[in-house]
Parts: sequence; C-alpha cells; structure tokens
Amino acid sequence: MATSVLILPGYQDSGAEHWQTLWERENPDFKRVIQRDWEHPVCQEWVAKLEEAVAEAGEDVILVAHSLACLVIAHWDAQKMHSSIKGALLVAPPDSTSAVFPTAAEGFEKTPMGLLDFPSIIIASTNDPYASIDYAKSLAKAWGSALVNVGDKGHINSASDIGTWEEGNAYLGQLRRA
Repeated sequence: MATSVLILPGYQDSGAEHWQTLWERENPDFKRVIQRDWEHPVCQEWVAKLEEAVAEAGEDVILVAHSLACLVIAHWDAQKMHSSIKGALLVAPPDSTSAVFPTAAEGFEKTPMGLLDFPSIIIASTNDPYASIDYAKSLAKAWGSALVNVGDKGHINSASDIGTWEEGNAYLGQLRRA
C-alpha cells in the first residue's frame, strides 16, 4: 500500500499516547519519518530525511507535522529544490526565538517566512507554551496557510488529553480531499 501521509514528530519524537502515534497505528498507509537523533535535532539532517521520505512516498502525500517538524517543513520548502507534495497539516509550530525553544536544536534560529508551495493548515492553541497565537497568525500569513485556533489545548500533544484527536483528523481529511 502506498504511503498517503507522512508523520513528522517534533523534538523528542511523539510518544505512545500522542495523537500522531495513534493515527499511525490506525492507518497502515501513514508512515513516520524517523530521525537519527530525536534529542539533538539538526535542521539540515531533518530536512534531508524529509526529502528522502517525500521522494519515496510520491506527489500525493500529505505531511502531518507537530511542533519542531513544522519548522523543518518550512526550511525544506525554502530550499525550492525538493519533491512535490499535496499539502501539509502544521500543528503547534514553535517560536524558535522563544526562551523555551529547545537549546539542543541546531539550525532553527531563523524560521523561513516565505509562501509555502503547497496548501497548508496551521493548527494552534491559545495557551501553547512554545508559541503565542499571534505568532501562529504571523506564520499563517507569511506561509499562506489557513489558520485554525483550537482554543486552550496547550501544545496539542499527549499532555493535552486529546486522544486520537478527531478534530485534527477532520482537518487532515480536508487536505486529503483537496
């Protein structure tokens, strides 16, 4: 079966109860992009892994990124020498200039702010400790992404107690049907 969705976890990967892991378990055509080092992300390494996975998956693939992986997609797209995709669901992108941004992450200091070459939806929370809703709005404007404010859901991860996160799955469905 062809891969239709690539799952891109952020810093420290997505654990057993994270919605990304649950989606992957429930959908045999979803595939996680495995990074060499989840604890010390290097932007260009993560971008190269993404390109490799997209080239293997084909043009109809949708990227589902959480947190730091959203920035990986922006860096990947900014290179303009990459495979094509159908769209991207960008969940809880962090602010790389924030004091709480992981110091172990290398090469993420400046987030690309150009229009993305594919349809995208940013999903953000009003109480995300890693980025304000205003920051998410500025990314959506710069990237040409639709913005969905899901209210008080923290970093939209396991700690948010959202289980399989049906709301997010509905937005993925919109990208898949487009």
